[in-house]
Amino acid sequence: MAERTRSLIHLPQGLLKGQPFEVRVTLGHPMENGLRPDGFGNVVPRSLVTHFECKLDEQKVCAVELYPAIAANPYLSFWVRADAPGMLVFEWLGDRGFVHRETRAIAPA
Repeated sequence: MAERTRSLIHLPQGLLKGQPFEVRVTLGHPMENGLRPDGFGNVVPRSLVTHFECKLDEQKVCAVELYPAIAANPYLSFWVRADAPGMLVFEWLGDRGFVHRETRAIAPA
């Protein structure tokens, strides 16, 4: 069964050319470490998001490796500067082929 995920991406209003802005992202994901038993004594399979990457028009602006100690629903915050309109691409990768991708257009004035 495919894992259902939900992402929250917060970008500020009124972006200005050349002015850094904060990007905040959260991914709704259980982050199971593969050590916890379920109610029947079976081990819940490992299911971790292991990598996050954000690109602005194919140029990497943030990359993060995530490990088993990261809590469920990982939250990340970072700063980006854009000199022209473009596309932000957010990508989360994880165990067992997990991929979640989102895009957001930006248009600094």
